[in-house]
Formats: sequence, C-alpha cells, structure tokens
Amino acid sequence: MDKDNIIIIGFSFTGKSVVGERVARKLGWEFIDSDHTIASITGKTIPQIFAEDGEARFRELERDVITKACKGKQRVIVTGGGAIIDQNIRDLLLHSGVVICLEAQPQTIYKRLLESTQIEDTVPRPLLNAADPLAHIIQLKAARQAYYAVADWAVYNDTLSLDETAEGVISGFEQVKARKKNVVRNPAPFIVRTATDSYPVFIGWGLLESLGRRMRQADLNGCARIISDDNVFPHHGEKTIKSLKDAGFKTEAYIVPAGESTKTIDTAIKIYNWLVKQRTERGHTIVALGGGMVGDLAGFAASTFLRGLPLVHAPTSLIAMTDSSIGGKVAVNHPKAKNLIGAFYQPRLVLADVSTLKTLPKRELVSGWAEVVKHAMILDAEFLELLENNVDDLSKLKPARLAEAIRRSAYIKSTVVSEDEKEQRKRMALNYGHTIGHGLETATGYDRLLHGEAVSIGMMGAAMLSERLELIPHEVVIRQKKLLERFGLPTVCSDVSLDSILNAMSLDKKVKERSIQWVLLEGIGKTVFRDDVPQKDVLGVIKKLITD
Repeated sequence: MDKDNIIIIGFSFTGKSVVGERVARKLGWEFIDSDHTIASITGKTIPQIFAEDGEARFRELERDVITKACKGKQRVIVTGGGAIIDQNIRDLLLHSGVVICLEAQPQTIYKRLLESTQIEDTVPRPLLNAADPLAHIIQLKAARQAYYAVADWAVYNDTLSLDETAEGVISGFEQVKARKKNVVRNPAPFIVRTATDSYPVFIGWGLLESLGRRMRQADLNGCARIISDDNVFPHHGEKTIKSLKDAGFKTEAYIVPAGESTKTIDTAIKIYNWLVKQRTERGHTIVALGGGMVGDLAGFAASTFLRGLPLVHAPTSLIAMTDSSIGGKVAVNHPKAKNLIGAFYQPRLVLADVSTLKTLPKRELVSGWAEVVKHAMILDAEFLELLENNVDDLSKLKPARLAEAIRRSAYIKSTVVSEDEKEQRKRMALNYGHTIGHGLETATGYDRLLHGEAVSIGMMGAAMLSERLELIPHEVVIRQKKLLERFGLPTVCSDVSLDSILNAMSLDKKVKERSIQWVLLEGIGKTVFRDDVPQKDVLGVIKKLITD
C-alpha cells in the first residue's frame, strides 16, 4: 500500500459523506468529498450538472477530482455512488488507499431517502422520480453490486449509528493495513461485464480466507453449499468452511471423486439429491471449490437446480483460474462427446487463491499452462513474450509474477466473454486447440490425458493446419511448440485411434451443418474461423500428432 488513505464508496444514502467527515475528524485527517468538490468547482448541484452538461461531463470532472485527491496521503476520500464503475477510477482507488464500502439493504436506503425529503424538501432526489422508487433502488444497487464488491472492506450499517459506522470504517482500515503488510501485493480485481451479468474476479496470493467476506460484499448470505472433490477438499476444505462461517454462512459440503470421468449427468443427479436432502432454497449459494471439472459440474448443478442458484467459483487449478471459472460455461460430459450437456450461467464472483497451486500435483499444474499459452497465442503477442521470458519463475510459482500472469490471462478471457457471452462469434477464438483436444479426450475415455495436455496437442494441430493453409509461417508453429514444451506440456500423443478422434470431433459443439468451425492462426495474437479446411489436411495433421 503506497498511501495511507481511506476511500469510502457505496450506494446513495448509506451515509458516506457524514461518516467520512467523522472518520477524518477522529483521525485528524483531511476530508474530501468528490461530489461536494465538483459542486464547489462548477457552482452547480450534481443534478444540475447531469441535466445541463450531461453525464459525460460529470464523469470527466469526477475523474479529475478523484485523481488529484488520491495524490495526497492521510485523506478520507468519499466518492459518488457510480464512481467505482469506471475501471480507471476503480484501479486508482484500489492502489491509493484502503477502499471501504458502506452497505445497507435497499429497504434501509429507501427509508433514509424518504426521511431526507422531510428534512431537506428542496433538495432534488432523483431516486424518487421512478414509478416504484424501492424497486428502482433494488435494481440499481444490484447492477452496481459487483463493483462495490471489490472494496477491501465493508461496513454494514443498517442498524449502526453514525459513530458506530465511523468506528467500523477505522477498524476495517486498520485490519486491512495489518493484513497487507504480511502478504504479497496482489493485482487489482477486475469486473467481467456481460449482457446479462457483472461480477468481480479476485486473483492473488492467500485470498481463500477472505472468501466469505467477499461473498457477503457481493450481497450473498445465508447458506453456502460447497461442492468439491476428494483431492482438493482435504487441502482447502477446512479453510474454506472457516472463512464462510466467520462471515455468517451456514455451510455443508458434498465431495465427488476427482477426475473428468466424474463429470456426468449421473453425478449431477446425486448432487440434486443431496441438495434436496439439505432443503436447499433459491437464495442459497453453490460454492465450486476445485479445478475445472468441479467448476463445470457444480455450475451445471447451480444453473439447473430450482432453475438457478447463486454460484461462486473458488478455483484451485491453473486451468480453472485462467479459463474455465470465467465466462459462465457450465456442463457435464456425454459418453460420446465432452461438455455436450450444459448452459451459459454466470457466477456471482470468482476468487482465485493462487497459493492453492502449491498443493497441485505437478502434472496438474503443468497442464494448466496450456490455456495460458493459448490466450497469448490468440490474443496478446506481448503476453506471449512475457511468458517466454518468465517460464522459470512461473514454473517455480514465484508469488508476485505468478499472480500477475494468471490475472493477465484471466483478464484476456474476460474481455472476450464480455463482448460475446453466448459464443456467437468472437468467443469462438477461445476454442483454439479444443477441437482436436476434445476429440483426444473423448477418444481416450477422459482418463489418459488431462484437459490442458489435450489442448496443448490440439493447439499444435491447429497451428499445423494454419501452416498447411499458408496462414502462418513455420516459425510460428515452432515458437508455440518450444514454449509448450518448456512448460512441460506434450505436443503429440501416440496410440490413439484415428477413427475415435474423428467420431468425437464430428459431435463437437463447434460443428455447424456437419462442418467443423476451425479456429486457426493468421499470426500471433490473431485468429481466423474456417469451415472449409480440406479433410486431407485434417487427416494428415492428426496422423502426425498420433504417430510422431
């Protein structure tokens, strides 16, 4: 933490300004309210600026005021309710002090709003302009909750006095400062924003103990149903349960056998039966604690039970952290093809504690680097170079370098799914290497190759096809191969039936009108979709992959 500032965010009528003033007075610090400063500079009220100059002008003024405020130290800075939505402001705040969110239920906010009109009936209250103000508050607050959830701390002040809230802010500041002195500095969280949902993604070292608190800040409460596997839960189950219970959640856990062969509709039915036995209700949260298999399976159960339960991903594998936990794909396998039965279902938050990677078997860890390399190959040439220059540090799990690389890979995926939630076009690029990879997994019965290993081989197949079609030079194929092998990933797979691979590929989700939609490279960081790849080239590449 570079600066000793307290930054207070939150919805309207959670008491930000008056609490901020009291905190500053108690600490002897400078107090800055961004809305008040803007009003003083312009000589207009905030509603007047919106009405006369437009929201864009207000946001410009807001960015300028907050940027200047964050340059100081020992300041209590209060922002407007919507400031945190701006990514640049959000990142600035998170790096300039301890961000504390004041939280209250919509009913409390509505009550305070009505009381304020009796005291200051000449002040405009835009929230009252809606036909149903309470419904409007509920809707608007829910839309902003993902952004409020990135705060370092939250104070829930429905039943607190102003002085008690101020003390809660100071206590939260001290606890966050003490905690940050003893851990690796983690990268800032980011928001995945799709057409249907927005949710925060936290990636860093030692985050699992904060899971319960983060879930509360995402407006989740009550009961949490943990779904994990018998490899992961012995390592991380106790810490997860403690975090949830400390935040007030009632918890139960269901443990499934580890391995891709578990991800079936039969296992999903067993989970449904357990959820029924636990008397699970719609407001109860499913917590997926584990790798990609657990995330897919738990997410599928969450998306279908009671027509949808809140879902939280706590990924513990590299593949899950960088890929499968982000974007909302949930599924179970069919005997004939992988992930054939599924849905798009976004989580409420993702929290990836990269320290959990220390407990992964080496093969599992190595497998995960395939998806990271994939993101670089298809979307980010600079990231590819960063990976090439840091293979040793990343393989040794150096905390700061590892957290930043995982965050960057996950963020790359988030930018794609934010634009194309349902895989209509751009998101298909993320399937680079997956057509052959899924075919290999299915052909080998899901028990010979790990997902990342299959994708690594599939990426080689896609690159070789790209070269055959004269889309890329041979040097690109070799560059990809060298990086995959430096991370310890396979690039060929012998003793697999060609017919079995081809049959599985024919059932792939990317098949359209019986033609495979191939994701190929036109260069590093640039993909192209092709459905006219000659079968002789496909056969030639696959034969080379399974015979070399």
